[in-house]
Amino acid sequence: MPKTPTRIHPPSNIDPNRLALVASATPNLLVMLDEAGRIEWVNPSFEQHTGYSLTEIRGRFPREILYGQNTDSETVKRINQKLHCGEVIEEDILHYTKSGTPYWVHTYCVPIGGEQGIAPGFIAIQNNISDRKNSERGLRIAASVFDRSHEAIMISDQSNRILDVNPAFSRITGYARDEVLGLNPAILSSGRHSGEYYRSMWQSIEKTDHWRGEIWNRRKNGEEYIELLSISRVHLEEPGQFYHVAAFSDITALKNHARELDRAANYDDLTGLPNRQLLEERLRTARKHADRQRRSLSICYLDLDGFKAINDRLGHAAGDRTLRTLSERLTRALRSGDTVARIGGDEFVLLLQGDDNHDAVYQRILATIGDPVPVGDQSVTLTASLGITRYPEDGADAEGLIRHADQAMYSAKEKGRNQYHFFDPGLDEHRRNRRNQLMEITRALENEEFELYFQPQIRITDCQLLGFEALIRWNHPAKGLVSPGEFLPIVENSHLEVPLGQWVLKEAIHQMHAWKEAGEDLAVSINISAPHLMDRSFADYLESYLYSHPEVNPGQITLEVLESTALEDTKRASNVLARCQTLGLQVALDDFGTGFSSLTYLRTLPVDIIKIDQSFVRNMLEDANDHAIVESVIFLAQRFAHPVLAEGVETMEHARALRHMGCNFVQGYGIARPMPASEVLGWARQWQERLESGKHGDALSPVLASGEGI
Repeated sequence: MPKTPTRIHPPSNIDPNRLALVASATPNLLVMLDEAGRIEWVNPSFEQHTGYSLTEIRGRFPREILYGQNTDSETVKRINQKLHCGEVIEEDILHYTKSGTPYWVHTYCVPIGGEQGIAPGFIAIQNNISDRKNSERGLRIAASVFDRSHEAIMISDQSNRILDVNPAFSRITGYARDEVLGLNPAILSSGRHSGEYYRSMWQSIEKTDHWRGEIWNRRKNGEEYIELLSISRVHLEEPGQFYHVAAFSDITALKNHARELDRAANYDDLTGLPNRQLLEERLRTARKHADRQRRSLSICYLDLDGFKAINDRLGHAAGDRTLRTLSERLTRALRSGDTVARIGGDEFVLLLQGDDNHDAVYQRILATIGDPVPVGDQSVTLTASLGITRYPEDGADAEGLIRHADQAMYSAKEKGRNQYHFFDPGLDEHRRNRRNQLMEITRALENEEFELYFQPQIRITDCQLLGFEALIRWNHPAKGLVSPGEFLPIVENSHLEVPLGQWVLKEAIHQMHAWKEAGEDLAVSINISAPHLMDRSFADYLESYLYSHPEVNPGQITLEVLESTALEDTKRASNVLARCQTLGLQVALDDFGTGFSSLTYLRTLPVDIIKIDQSFVRNMLEDANDHAIVESVIFLAQRFAHPVLAEGVETMEHARALRHMGCNFVQGYGIARPMPASEVLGWARQWQERLESGKHGDALSPVLASGEGI
């Protein structure tokens, strides 16, 4: 039967005004609707809670102002049906305030009308139940999390008796819920952990209400597993009341995978030895330990001699067996704190700790390799090359120590098989400094920090200007002007020798062109190193550059080749110089007398002029041997019909002696110091003016004529 509607009958003996006061004072939300369901009146609590005033909502349907996007349509449908039938309504429904904030209400709505002697309609009494709804939702979520969590959850009381577990607990441990209720979680204990371990755990819970860590437990079937466990102590409002909530996950597979990854990342697949990554980590630790203990380390790089022949002759499987056998032998030969690592095909690194590593230790390592290795029905005998560096004598980092031991190993190989060699930190520092210097010179070339200076060369018979020798200088941004003696030895036999030589050649020809445009046709001598001359692109580069400067007369260019620099292929050098002569250039043999092949060069190389090294000229007045050398060079040059130019002429006495010996040309500080290109034209014109003014007279030598010095 349909529910009989509740009718409201106000007491006849109560003043209606007092009833109105009740409606105004109640915290409940009161709404009066007309027969059609439109709002006629709301109490102040409704206005305050919803934000709507009576004036702005009177005559409107509740659905127009209170319903929102999440209001349940089925609930709305039931309410509308009961309103239409004039039935009592009792529903929970989601409403929205004027500002859009949702809130839940329990609505109790009854029809009113003729029995009360008033116009028909409805009175709705609403209670705000948002807190209850939120709590219910929270409980539903918590229950869902508890049931669906992939982590096992276990709740126990103050006595640590199990009150509840979730399905994940049963899945991980194998125990059903009803099997563990009321029991102590110790049923899961694996026995791996000591009593002290558990006491420490409970002390943390007592102190901080929390503990987190890894622990080994045992499933119902006896299988051990490792879990990541978190235990929290939850306090209730009642004094002294608390529970334990333990959540854990099975990380056995994760741990196994981590071990596999660690092995793959840190160990060699074939031999099981540490690989380079783990070696460097251990070496970094060993360095710190050695620093604290003030002890030494030996880092030994071992490479098998001729191992490739085993793979080629017996196959890779035999080679692998040999490597495994040697790995085991090396491991047994070392102390427990030492490390053997395989870092390549047949390359091993040994980390030996302590100060007592000496020649006998290294000999023993080589002997270990030298013992025959059985491979199938035969045996093979190998030797090894061992490179050694010592820390802290070699203060490099882990990577550097391994690299230095590797360098020493190559030096051992150069000695022959079955040898060891020690790395020399001092020699390495020299190489490193040279490498840094070469990098600085490379940057100087890129930044155009080099400049050519020019020193005049004079014909001694009449003081006429023969030309200028181009000499390189470095305008260092910090050091100022740097002489060639400070950087050319660094460049020698390096990758920069040819680029720097090409720069000098190009810059000298460019400067000749500039002087030509200024009205002066000046000859220039250019120093060419042996590697530059022997470079296969030398003659082609020179020819192309001369072709791009047709105004420069090749006959005024002299290439000076250092006699003191051995030309390994004199035939090829002769061909290159001959080609340069066909281009019109002249060739000078520089620093004659300082090398070992002077006569050979005179006989085989196409030479136009001989230059005597200044080291002989400078001391020839005091040193009879130097005087004899200078005299002999001039004599030889005359016999080969080559003119001679003497460097290092600094005084009148030098000039007189050279003139007397038959020298043709001179240069040196006695004439002029090397000067920047910007000063050359002024100096040359001033020199010519002095000649034309007769200051030097018409004598064969300005020194002999004027007595003033050159």
